[in-house]
This record gives sequence, structure tokens and C-alpha cells, in this order.
Amino acid sequence: DVLPSPDEPAPSISITEIRQYLRAQDIPFHDGYSCLHTPSLFTGDRGDQPLSANAPFTLFIDKTTGSFLCTATLAEGTWQDFQANVELRHRGITPLPPASSEEMQEEMRQAHEDARCIWERALPLWELLDEKETKETKALFGISMVTDATLKRFGVRYLRTARSLVFPWFSPQDATLKGLKLVRVEKKGGTITYVEETLPRFDSYRNLFGLPLIGRRDTELVLTGWELDALALHQAAGVASLALPRGTSCLPPTLLPYLEQFKRITLWLGEDLRSWEAAKLFARKLSLKRCSLVRPGNLQPRPLEALNQGLNVTKILRSALLASHKSIVSFRQLREEVFGELVNTEQVSGVKWARFPELNKLLKGHRRGELTIFTGPTGSGKTTFISEYALDLCMQGVCTLWGSFEINNVRLAKIMLTQFAGRRLEDQLELYDEWADRFEELPLYFMTFHGQQNIKAVIDTMQHAVYMYDITHVVIDNLQFMMGHEHLSVDR
Repeated sequence: DVLPSPDEPAPSISITEIRQYLRAQDIPFHDGYSCLHTPSLFTGDRGDQPLSANAPFTLFIDKTTGSFLCTATLAEGTWQDFQANVELRHRGITPLPPASSEEMQEEMRQAHEDARCIWERALPLWELLDEKETKETKALFGISMVTDATLKRFGVRYLRTARSLVFPWFSPQDATLKGLKLVRVEKKGGTITYVEETLPRFDSYRNLFGLPLIGRRDTELVLTGWELDALALHQAAGVASLALPRGTSCLPPTLLPYLEQFKRITLWLGEDLRSWEAAKLFARKLSLKRCSLVRPGNLQPRPLEALNQGLNVTKILRSALLASHKSIVSFRQLREEVFGELVNTEQVSGVKWARFPELNKLLKGHRRGELTIFTGPTGSGKTTFISEYALDLCMQGVCTLWGSFEINNVRLAKIMLTQFAGRRLEDQLELYDEWADRFEELPLYFMTFHGQQNIKAVIDTMQHAVYMYDITHVVIDNLQFMMGHEHLSVDR
């Protein structure tokens, strides 16, 4: 994903300008939580007919970016695309959804085909030939308590050859299979890790797992960070529950329109402090006034764990805290948060570097809202070290944005890919695609600036990245190049 190029940064648009434009064009709209809702330009009455307020309001305009999505036709595009389509209507021409490049379309078509082949080979868990195999598989994924009826309702299958659970992504428009997520278990020593793979690739995988089961009249929702948690919640509390495609790392804005119908959303993303931080971040995107958060703790583990331990899931949901804090609070309201920080001192200190134990002693870990400056003479290895340092966090799911003003992105990506693979790929070119595929899955983005830049353009791009990709770690290399030399006398 390349963020807007500095030559043509996405013109920022304010919500006031969007409202004024819609009124000037006689387009009926109403205010939602994260989006404005209007009738679709791509369905119903054609040509120069004004849009009817009686038509279903299936087009959603993001209040922050102006991007739109029509849930009836799955047409999506930028604010500029929206305006261009309105112009076409005025001229009596039927608007066409903005098309993606042929290369992208071909890639998606191939991903759908691959997903279909895997889906047809996968078996429902309750249809495995041997009851022993079923029990062992369920135990491996920690879902012994999840009933066959629940697995059946959500359409979960098992792929024997890859020893993976298969979670389907069905189109909300026509219920066709659009993609899959495969989850397998890896045991290293005493620890269990879950390895995920998506079709289509990570950045195009926009499933809200469980969406086809949501009714039009549902107004309350629990949002989880994991598919198995959504199963557990539905089974234990009978609530409408969805799982985010990338867990706690990101809530892609394209999914916001599908969450507009809910008056109350409870975020129960996991059992560690990173989940709690992510829940607070996502609640801001979803509108604080309708969100409640389940605070992680011993008696409030993640939903699947709560089901396995026989805890009262409904009671935990009722104890969720409102996301919107008033401007003034008493210690009584902060009391639980303070206790949480005392209990989780290790997690509070941030995400630890896996490869730099000495750095953990100095900095404790990567925490949001902190600025760290690395200094050293030219050629002392700052860029080489910082790319390794950022890669370490990125591999642990910390969404990272690079602003490399000194060396270009191709060279930087080559350095990082070599560090990621831990080998000289120029000597083993046959391994390039395999490592490049794995590297592409990391939540890593690059700004396309180079050399001295207008500070405002850089800040705007960073803000855009934070909203779009939930970036929590920004690297600037280096400040001097970004600022240029004529600013040196100014207080920076």
C-alpha cells in the first residue's frame, strides 16, 4: 500500500464541506456515527433524476476522509470519485463504479479461485470420519466447548492437509465466497502460537466474520479480535458478534459502513493491554458515545477462554465500561485502570524487542506517544539499526510507517527484506518470491517522500496513515533531511 504521493497528496476534505456539497446537489443524507448515509448513485433511478429520499440509503461517506462505499453494489472510491459520479448524473449518464486496475482485478480473481478450491477441499469439523480426530482437532484449537451447531452456523471448516481451520468470507451483496482465512496451530516448547493466512492477501482481506448472520433489526453488537471469540460469544450469550479481519492491529475504514446500524457496540478484543489500547483507538473511529469496552483482567479473559472456564459471559458484557469519559473524572472512575496497570506492569512497559534485550533494559519497550531520538555520526549504522529495530516490532504486529527522507524506499525495503530473511537473497534468487510474500504480510507502510519536504504535507500524510491503517509507530530517517538545512536556525 503506497500512501498518497507528495506530488499529489489526497486533498483533505472537512465534514462541513461534504455536507455543504450534498445540500447544494440536492442529495438527501442523514448523519451516522462514522459516516453520512445517502441513497446510492449506482442503483435505482438513473440519469438526471434527483436522488429520492425514499430510496434505501445504501451509500456511506466516511466523515474523516470523504471516501465512499455503496453496500448494495460494493462500489467504492474517493471523495473526488464521488463528485465525478454526481457530475455524470447531472449530464444524464449512468455512473459506473470506479474500476480498479486490470492487474488488481486479475489478482482478486485468482485469489477467489484459489479460495474456492480450498473451500471445496475443506470438511465441516463434525463430518471428520473419526470421532477421535474431531476431538483432537477441537482440543488443539481450544474449542472443545464450542458446539457443532455453532461451527455449522458460522460455516467453519477444517482443511486436513494443512491442519488448519477455515473461516469463510461471503459477499454481503450476494453471499458468494470472496475469500478465506486459514488458521493453524504451531507449538514451540510450551507456547502455542496461531498462524494465519488470508486469501486474498492481508491488505485486501476485508471480511467482518459473522456478517451474513446479522439481522437488519440488530442494534447491539460485540466486536472481537478473533474468529473463535465470535463463535464463543454467540454460543455463550446469544449476542450478535463479529470478528475483525486483522485482530487488534487495524480496523480498516472500509468496514465502518457495515457497523453503522448498531446503536451500541461492545469491544472485547482480547486479554492483554495491547487489546485494551486497540479497543480505545477503535472506539474513537466508531464514535465514543455508542461504544463500551471490556477491560482485560483475570476474571475477564478473552471470550473463548471465558467460555472454556465456564464464566458468565453475559455478566462480563454487562460490566463493560463506557468509552466516552467526561472531561473531569474522580479517582473512583480511574480506580480499575490504575489497578490494571499495577497488575500488568510488564505489559504497561510496552511491546518488547525480541532481538534487543539490552534495548529493553534501556527503553522498557515500544509505547505509544513516546519520542525516541537516535543520534550518531554519518555512516555509524543508524539506518541499518533502526530498520532492524522497526522490523522487530512490526513482526510482532505493531503497525509501522516509515518516512525515509535520506535513502529511497527501494533501497530501504531491500535492507529490511534482507534483515527479515536473515540471508543474502542476491545469492539465492530462487527464494526471493517466498520471502517477499512473507514480508508483504507485515503491517508495514512507506511514505513516498524523499529529500527536504513541506512539514505540513508530511504531518497530513502521517495523520491519514494513522486513520487508515491504525499506525502506532512512525520512523523518520532522518530529521535533518526532512527539515532541510535552511531551517537549522529556527526552533524546530
